[in-house]
Amino acid sequence: MTRPPGPLTARRRYATACALYWLPLGLAVTPLVLLFTERGIPLPAIAGFFVAHSLTAAALELPTGGLSDVVGRRPVLAAAGLLNLAAFTLQGLGTAPWVLTLGMALMGAARALSSGPTEAWYVDTVQAHSGPDADLRTGLARGDAASSAALAAGTLLGGALPWLLARVPDLAAGPGREASGPVIPLAVPPLAAAVIEIAFVLYVLTALPEPPRPPRPPGTQRSLLRGIPATVAEGLRLGGRDVLVRRVLFGAAAAGSALATIELLTPGRAAALTGAPESGAMLFAALACAGFVCSAVGSQLAPRAARLAGGGERAVLLGLGVAAGGLLLLAVGAGTDLTGPVPSLLAAGGYGLVYLGLGTAGPNENDLLHRRVPAAGRATALSVQSLALQLTGALSGMAAGSMTPGPLPWLPALAALVAAAFLWGIRRSGTVPADPDGPAPQRSADQRRLRVTDGGTP
Repeated sequence: MTRPPGPLTARRRYATACALYWLPLGLAVTPLVLLFTERGIPLPAIAGFFVAHSLTAAALELPTGGLSDVVGRRPVLAAAGLLNLAAFTLQGLGTAPWVLTLGMALMGAARALSSGPTEAWYVDTVQAHSGPDADLRTGLARGDAASSAALAAGTLLGGALPWLLARVPDLAAGPGREASGPVIPLAVPPLAAAVIEIAFVLYVLTALPEPPRPPRPPGTQRSLLRGIPATVAEGLRLGGRDVLVRRVLFGAAAAGSALATIELLTPGRAAALTGAPESGAMLFAALACAGFVCSAVGSQLAPRAARLAGGGERAVLLGLGVAAGGLLLLAVGAGTDLTGPVPSLLAAGGYGLVYLGLGTAGPNENDLLHRRVPAAGRATALSVQSLALQLTGALSGMAAGSMTPGPLPWLPALAALVAAAFLWGIRRSGTVPADPDGPAPQRSADQRRLRVTDGGTP
């Protein structure tokens, strides 16, 4: 058996695995809505594709949550890579709605499988080498930084490739330009993402040897599956009996609604603004990259916002309010004429405010959640939080896709953000008790954004 690497090597391999996982996702997701539109798929059907993705990820998240504990980190990660490989290939070449639906569902299944095994491999490896008191924070931070950089690079590349290829005369004017043709410039990013997934799978199989783990008793998988309904029920009971946890869940649901609506409607708006799908993909890529930056800035400002606002709960209220203001600007911009600088400024400002506000609210919500929930129930609470985000995102995407274009499709998500902010503002729940186990690691801002488009909990 291959010997597990030391801490420094494990840190480098962990960061590389994170980058290889997130790069193809950023690459493929950027032109996806416009690609489906070019294939002649109406927006309500495209919303249905994203619903299939979100529901698959939500349905499989709890069943697969402990799978890597049973069969190992490496095979689960490799399986996730293979599923993404199939998903990106179907998205890039498929033209029939059922093929595209299958591709989105496979991507949701891959996201459910990949939720956590990479980080778990890093923690297992470092603790096996240096003991339970080994420093983990530096490596985890480096993995988050690698993920953020890969997402930003993939997003920009996913928008730039179709824009550049559309300027090649043979590609721009050839028969593949027809909506029925499988290879058009917008299809290149998901196909390139499929190639990168091959590299990801090979890297996982060769560079992530697992340290020895204690054998599990027979029947572990069966007992894990039998315990899933009880896990969900306990998470729901937790939200029912604790007002603060319930507010966190409502906040996650509102964030899912806002993110799903933005990711569904903004690409078409960008294409209408620029006059061509390829240039629209480029504009959306720039907006998405700016969203990463705004979300990261909001996360960095989250502790300061809590100090200035007088507590984490008021900081969540402030963040959700800023996000609601941004969504209102997007709705107003969608109701104006596309010509002139005003719609562009409204769209860009609103887009940035949504991600800035959610970036500020997210860490404060998670801090309150980790301090309220005991260590034994933390994973359950986070799973239910992710389910709330995914399911609400699916419903919001379906609603937005079925409405007439204009400001109306933005209103359900805006109402969700306003309602969540109202719940945080009507009555403060008092001082949150300190968690004796200490704070848990938080997700990166960029990964929080992709929980809707890509499903699951990073």
